[in-house]
Amino acid sequence: MTAFADLHHHPEEPLLLPNAWDHASATALAAQGFRAIGTTSLAVSAAVGLPDGSPATREHTLQLALTLGTEPFLLSVDAADGFSEDPKRVAELARELSVVGAAGINLEDGLGPVALHARKIAAVKSAAPALFVNARTDTYWLGDGGVSKTLTRLDAYQQAGADGVFVPGLTDPAQITALVKRLAVPLNILYSPTGPTVPHLTDLGVRRVSLGSLLYRRALGAALETVREIRAGRSVRGAAPSYAEVEAWSASPGGGRKQRLNKPFGEGARVLDGTDVPAGELDEVAAGPLRDELGGAMEELPP
Repeated sequence: MTAFADLHHHPEEPLLLPNAWDHASATALAAQGFRAIGTTSLAVSAAVGLPDGSPATREHTLQLALTLGTEPFLLSVDAADGFSEDPKRVAELARELSVVGAAGINLEDGLGPVALHARKIAAVKSAAPALFVNARTDTYWLGDGGVSKTLTRLDAYQQAGADGVFVPGLTDPAQITALVKRLAVPLNILYSPTGPTVPHLTDLGVRRVSLGSLLYRRALGAALETVREIRAGRSVRGAAPSYAEVEAWSASPGGGRKQRLNKPFGEGARVLDGTDVPAGELDEVAAGPLRDELGGAMEELPP
């Protein structure tokens, strides 16, 4: 079992996964003691002026993973629906994410065909066996919910090899309990300010609680509130990191280059260099800006 997978198997302490949108937000969250950090597809898409989950954000998602993959925390990447309907292309994405250091991937079904999503999951597990696949169903997010319909999808995803399942939009304690009792893999719930608290979700048997785009949206909200206060001639309230603090976050290890991580979170030091990538694997990374940068990164490594 990988270190990231292990975080999903502690009944008394589910994985609370904050979702970052850039290097500074990720390292700031890690500085708060979070062992694992996720990304949020909404923020990655919004940053470049694209709709959430647009296939055009594939390279931006990979670029962020490249930036964060060598940081001293475990990284899970929100990959929307894999940015493709072709399981082979989704598998290529997973392989690239694994190469740059991601520990997990989140794949959503968008209420599309169950069989297609199951094929994507199977292809990902074949291409990157160590990558933790969190299979998301949108029965409550985009549909009208229902335990039976949700279980039909989740069961297919379990059988396809998913390591965990994600049901955003579900907040009813009784229905959460019903799912937990029927699932063979950890259940992930999206935290809602109006839903159960983390301790309550823990009692219900939830093993992973994601924050999704909440932190990003609250950051935007804080920016708008601040500018309104300034425009109205009022003093700005609330805490904000200093310039020096943000600079320190930006200067931390990362960026897809060789880094020595001194015993991150209780583990031994590790080095990311050419030996971390299996022979020939870099050659199989899809063409594009990411492959060019990966190649450059490996060429820059000293012997």
